[in-house]
Amino acid sequence: MSDISPVYAYLEKPSMVDYPKHFAAVFFTSGCNFTCGFCHNASLMGRKQVGLSWKKLETACTKFKKDWVNGVVITGGEPTCADNLKELVHFFKTFGFAVKLDTNGSNPELLAEIIPHVAYVAMDVKTGPSGYADLVGFPDLGKIKASVDLIKSNAQDYEFRTTVIETIHTDEQMDEVAEIIAGSKRYALQAFIPRDELPEKHFRTVARTPAARLQELKNRLTGRAEEILLRGV
Repeated sequence: MSDISPVYAYLEKPSMVDYPKHFAAVFFTSGCNFTCGFCHNASLMGRKQVGLSWKKLETACTKFKKDWVNGVVITGGEPTCADNLKELVHFFKTFGFAVKLDTNGSNPELLAEIIPHVAYVAMDVKTGPSGYADLVGFPDLGKIKASVDLIKSNAQDYEFRTTVIETIHTDEQMDEVAEIIAGSKRYALQAFIPRDELPEKHFRTVARTPAARLQELKNRLTGRAEEILLRGV
């Protein structure tokens, strides 16, 4: 195993919102195969950055353990772009942490190997199939659908989620999303929040998603998932 981990950075303080029912440390990998212009972690897109050493990661995990952390979130970037994601998952589990994986669903082959070893998977469903190529620059919907099916049937616990942008996520697009997540355990509708550092200038001035729109979509998608959550309202 290389001396360098796939973790590029981590939040110094544990989170109570990134992993349901857990006090979690959040670790970031770098590199992503999507080109979302509204990405809030834009610095982790593009080429991979040099990661932290496993020794530094061990020191961080030891401190988190003393601070009562009981879970970790592996996010990015896109974690399935990392060369040694499986080693990272097992590393965290040696500390007794429950592991949550965030993914865009673009690598169902690796996801199939990882799912038995993580306690929670959160997959972004960016938009309806007809809008994927334009919105995120990833045209292989077969991989996205394969990941959705894999998570539904094999994940210990999971959620699908969509960050709703009013100018993009029309009723028609969300009806397509509804078909993808139909029969799932949990689905979250998240408010889009504009920021000055978003990759595409256009998105920096798009209005924050109104709570009323999220509620409207929740009503529209009722019955498609066992539980529909609203975030950022």
